[in-house]
Amino acid sequence: MRNVKFIQGGVYHIYNRGVEKRDIFTNDNDRWRFLQGLFLFNDVKTSESLIWDLERENGAVNFRVLKQYFLKNNKSRDPLVKIMTDCLMPNHYHLLIEEIRPGGISQFMHKLGTGYTKYFNEKYNRVGGLFQGTFKAVPVEQENHLQYLLAYINVINPGQLIEQDLKDKGIKNKEKIMNFAAAYPWSANREYLFTRESIIIDKGLLGDIFPDKKTYVKFIENILSEKSRFDEINNLLL
Repeated sequence: MRNVKFIQGGVYHIYNRGVEKRDIFTNDNDRWRFLQGLFLFNDVKTSESLIWDLERENGAVNFRVLKQYFLKNNKSRDPLVKIMTDCLMPNHYHLLIEEIRPGGISQFMHKLGTGYTKYFNEKYNRVGGLFQGTFKAVPVEQENHLQYLLAYINVINPGQLIEQDLKDKGIKNKEKIMNFAAAYPWSANREYLFTRESIIIDKGLLGDIFPDKKTYVKFIENILSEKSRFDEINNLLL
């Protein structure tokens, strides 16, 4: 049972992984489907069935189809949350989310989890829960905690795909980790590097803290270079 009370204006580290630590993304199509859910379900009016309805009308759904759908139907969006960053890994995901309306996180995460599980189970002919219980949530109450989590989610987390023991032994090759994270398409690191714009991400306070690429890159370099700061962020990892 989760002992976190969501409050409007609060920021939370949201994460979950596959049941029995199984992969929840087996290919890029799965990852795109999850990202579509991040966009579509972040709306008061959107139901879990919208992606299925769009697929029946249009075939494969991508972000171009989604944009056309909203333009064609003159639909306005009423977001439930502010998604400040995200990262998809083979068997888990991380989100930094701000609640912008009462009950927004719970409503959004319910639609996201239900919709993606339905998609995954039908695609792979399985039944039952996909995730390891309900999603986990940790309140982010200090600005330095928020910044360190951003570095972890955007850079250090995907960096574990090429340096699997970096949490225990530290980073061996900072430049390699940063280059890998810069090319990794399944996190919002590119948004903070200003090499891509996303219809999902709203940086919020983090956009003020890191208003340009230079400020962000310098911060990440410091985190990866200074052992004391890396230890500090390592203590925050879950």
